[in-house]
Amino acid sequence: MKKILLDENEMPKHWYNILPDLPEPLPPPLHPVTKEPVKPEDLEPIFPKALIKQEMSNERWIKIPEEVRDVYAIWRPTPLIRAVRLEKELKTPARIYFKYEGVSPPGSHKPNTAVAQAYYNAKEGVERLTTETGAGQWGSALCFATKLFDLKCTVYMVKVSYNQKPYRRVLMETWGGEVIPSPSDRTEIGRKILEKEPDNPGSLGIAISEAIEDAVKHENTKYSLGSVLNHVLMHQTIIGLEAKKQLESIGEKPDVIVGCVGGGSNFAGLCYPFIKDAQKDGIKIIAVEPKACPTLTEGAYKYDYGDSAGLTPLLKMFTLGHDFIPPPIHAGGLRYHGDAPTLCLLVKHGIIEPRAVRQIPTFEAGVMFARCEGIVPAPETNHAIRVVIDEAIKAREEGEEKVILFNFSGHGLLDLKAYDDFLYGRLQDT
Repeated sequence: MKKILLDENEMPKHWYNILPDLPEPLPPPLHPVTKEPVKPEDLEPIFPKALIKQEMSNERWIKIPEEVRDVYAIWRPTPLIRAVRLEKELKTPARIYFKYEGVSPPGSHKPNTAVAQAYYNAKEGVERLTTETGAGQWGSALCFATKLFDLKCTVYMVKVSYNQKPYRRVLMETWGGEVIPSPSDRTEIGRKILEKEPDNPGSLGIAISEAIEDAVKHENTKYSLGSVLNHVLMHQTIIGLEAKKQLESIGEKPDVIVGCVGGGSNFAGLCYPFIKDAQKDGIKIIAVEPKACPTLTEGAYKYDYGDSAGLTPLLKMFTLGHDFIPPPIHAGGLRYHGDAPTLCLLVKHGIIEPRAVRQIPTFEAGVMFARCEGIVPAPETNHAIRVVIDEAIKAREEGEEKVILFNFSGHGLLDLKAYDDFLYGRLQDT
């Protein structure tokens, strides 16, 4: 079968929370000032109570509100598609399936949590959300979601991506969002950075700092995060829960699961529902990151801030340092100095294998995929596709029939400048 589809009534009714199934208890986040474990009330200036409760919950299953499922039904369940033409191009015995999250209105997986976060904030009387965005996938998803729940949205977009991807900004503004290149003169943190380095290209860490400062200084405003934290990754698990149903319906089980990683949300969304199976059945799960920002493969596993200014709680994670400024690669959503603590713990225990790939090989993979399957992938997704192709070639060389599953986290129709740079030899192999 080329496409495996689910009916709307088969959409999962619960999110999966991995916390009770981790190999050891997750090290607690620490207060940035006292360095003591964070209490729920410490997070209330920036998050609504419902999301704080989810962040700290040890319940395995969290019910998805009907209002959220009603919005999900605009695009969910998403199709599981077999990449038959790519298989033929590679002459591989492997069967390659991808979960296509590019069918959402913003074109990526990000609305799975954006809709949930906007809903919970609106329920508690919040009037405006602030956030950061790298490539703009998260920012556009939150602008889409806040418009549905009658909230205002301010997005601090990493400056290099703001300039690289003007149509992401247009998309956010079409949904009523305010988009500010970061670092900016709107915050004390931004002004300090610009005073020292006027041409600073920005980073997700800086944009997070600006968004948090904005939120805590204004009434009826909260901060919204697109990755890293437990509740964010949990909202994304609807991807993997659907994929499990779809594979089971055709009698398939994955041997290899692949996802790209920046903070960890799309990767966890697909992979976390398979973690128990992976340990039992020997499924190889691969997290792919850019060589230009090699957090999992070269970072230190320690407590670090989630932002550049040290406003967030300290998280135990693989990190390159909260002041790390990555090169301006086109995969802006993967340019983050840390990773989700749950993902880092699974990497530490060897349950997830990290890999780092350079920029040009990822675009070579993306172009091959587009020429075979017709869909142009986002630069972030190209990282996953690069390793999928490598694994499919390995299966050919070893003569093994394998089932490879990956998350197609977003389409690249608003990233064509990156493809233009690649096709005309302007892309650097960072």
